Amino acid sequence: MGSEHPSRSNNDRRQIPKPGHNPSLTEGASSSSSSSVSKLELVQKAFLAPFGHKKTDSTRILSDLAPVIMTPRMINSAATVSSRPRASITSSSMTRKLDFATLGRAPLRLGLGSKRITSGDLQIFEATEELLEAEVPEPEGIASNVSLLRGFNATIPSAENSKTRRRQMRNVETPRLGLKKLGMSARGLLTEEEDTEGQSVASSEDDIVLVRHVGKKGRESLSTTKKLGREELTRQSQEIMRDKENIHVKRSLINSEIEEITNKIHALDEIRAKLEQDLLKLHEEELELDDELEGVKERIKFEQAAGHQKNSSVQNLHLPPSSRRRKGPAFLPSEHDELPPGVAFMTLESHTTPITALDFSEPYGTLVSGSQEDAQPRVWDLLSGEEIGRLRGHVGAVHCLQVEDHVCLTGGADGNVRLWDLRRVDVDDNWGAEEMVSLRDVAEEEEEGGEFVERPNGIRSSEDTEAKDNACARVLEGHTQAVTALYFEDECLVTGASDKTLRQWDLTTGQCVMTMDILWAISHPANPSLSAPIFSQSFPGSFSVLTPPYADGTRETYEDFVGGVQFWGYGLVSGSGDGAVRMWDMRTGQAHRTLLGHTGPVTCLQFDEIHIVSGSLDQTLRVWDLRMGNIFETIHFDHAVTALQFDSRKIIAATGENGVKIYNRTSYQQSTLLTNGHTSPVERLRYMDRYLVTGARDAKVKIWSL
Repeated sequence: MGSEHPSRSNNDRRQIPKPGHNPSLTEGASSSSSSSVSKLELVQKAFLAPFGHKKTDSTRILSDLAPVIMTPRMINSAATVSSRPRASITSSSMTRKLDFATLGRAPLRLGLGSKRITSGDLQIFEATEELLEAEVPEPEGIASNVSLLRGFNATIPSAENSKTRRRQMRNVETPRLGLKKLGMSARGLLTEEEDTEGQSVASSEDDIVLVRHVGKKGRESLSTTKKLGREELTRQSQEIMRDKENIHVKRSLINSEIEEITNKIHALDEIRAKLEQDLLKLHEEELELDDELEGVKERIKFEQAAGHQKNSSVQNLHLPPSSRRRKGPAFLPSEHDELPPGVAFMTLESHTTPITALDFSEPYGTLVSGSQEDAQPRVWDLLSGEEIGRLRGHVGAVHCLQVEDHVCLTGGADGNVRLWDLRRVDVDDNWGAEEMVSLRDVAEEEEEGGEFVERPNGIRSSEDTEAKDNACARVLEGHTQAVTALYFEDECLVTGASDKTLRQWDLTTGQCVMTMDILWAISHPANPSLSAPIFSQSFPGSFSVLTPPYADGTRETYEDFVGGVQFWGYGLVSGSGDGAVRMWDMRTGQAHRTLLGHTGPVTCLQFDEIHIVSGSLDQTLRVWDLRMGNIFETIHFDHAVTALQFDSRKIIAATGENGVKIYNRTSYQQSTLLTNGHTSPVERLRYMDRYLVTGARDAKVKIWSL
């Protein structure tokens, strides 16, 4: 209203002549002013007319853009573009309607003298015949039962109008009851009377009308005062049926949406699982990079110390650092990358009995393997896969061995530990060709009746060259029963035997510097309240336990009381036949902590800075937390665990099956190596980086690519 008055007053002022002026002059002035208005301005006003009102955001935006777009130059250019023939695109009979889109695209052609086709010159044509001949796909899901129009009618707000109308038809006019006020009072809300601070503003509409019936006549029902009629009831019946159909349609639509959401959730779960796998792979790559960095640091130290090697007590025999804790990738031939992972690509066949011990210096280096009922371990060249020679000297089978570079230590059933120089092993063996390497600080040997004389330091030597091997550099004697576990680093050696003792040796002098009695540790535990779960009694005499059945159903007698030993600095860890994992202080020879959890003899173990991993005949592999002294993780298998090795990413174990088990420590998943593998249960294993060697009860040694 207000906007119309100013325009009307302006028109009145233009039409009504002022006093004192000639009307003819006024008309002439108006005609002259109208002639001054160009046709272009009239066209511009006509175009701007739709943008004169401002009701919504879109119209306000268009009205703001209109003065910019509707300039005289742009309008003239748009008219010129629209009037150009388009014979090259469409037929000459086609005409183009001037619209806002054309005006918006018109400036793109301003100032261009070329005939280049722009988006404004394109036309859209529907392939009507092709669309009519195309086969219409059958609807799926809810669309096969409910049409689009039916679903639309069931979900629009007007579908509830019939229910509202029927409710209103059932309303009965009664005297004013004040139900709203009663409802507000029941909910504890303030009424209008309470809000006015004592001022009464009550109206007649808020008064509660009490209907008193005269006499004892009962009040009639509200439904008796309302008569709907047959036509109305029929209509309501039809509306109710239609509402029920709408409910069915809505239910179908909701079920369809639920199914769609379920499918989306399933798809998202798959995406989440894939992303979690990618995250685990990133974690494994990070751990691999950490190991590689540690390997580089160790390599730097090794190369720096290469020129400052200490003189060893054994002539021409340098003891290298242990590779058991070596981290990072190993040096491999370039062709190794061409091998498929998880496949045994080489088989070494020479033994005739099950493999009992094996170790190698490096990938494609030198391998030493021992077997049951065989006192001569084989020496192999892993690069060619051929046997180099044999280590002769033990009386009885070799139960354990360790190889570091060209140095090998073996422990046998005769209770002796022999130190070998693998560089002096050849095919001919040169049995008894030279003297045994002499030891410093050892008195000259004495002979009485041609028999050997044992020295107090436990070293045995003789001039009888018919009873010694060229490659054997030293013999360490001290154990009274079979040596079943050994571990050495630098010039320190620890051995465990079936005589239930652990011995620490100094390889520079060949002397036993300490003996640790496991039976004494069992009878005097560090924590008296703890005892081994099964083997709490003493073990007089020999020790033997029947193993659980292997995968092929066979069983054997297990007699190795000490299943594994390893030390680092002054800390020593041992696993024994009583099922306990003990931690010893090598400075005092005392067991200061006992880890209980296995229910069978411990057959193998290894530890690093954080965890100890042990395997047992109880068919479990347990991961212990060194910081807390408790079980961090327990992995169950179907058969006994006889060998293991682990790093920061995986645990590889021999679990009484023909295959080799690999446990991923990040994803907690297990896999098995079987391709071209063993035909009998695996007993021993050793790996470096992506290079694995296994020995089994089929008397074969397999080389795997990881």
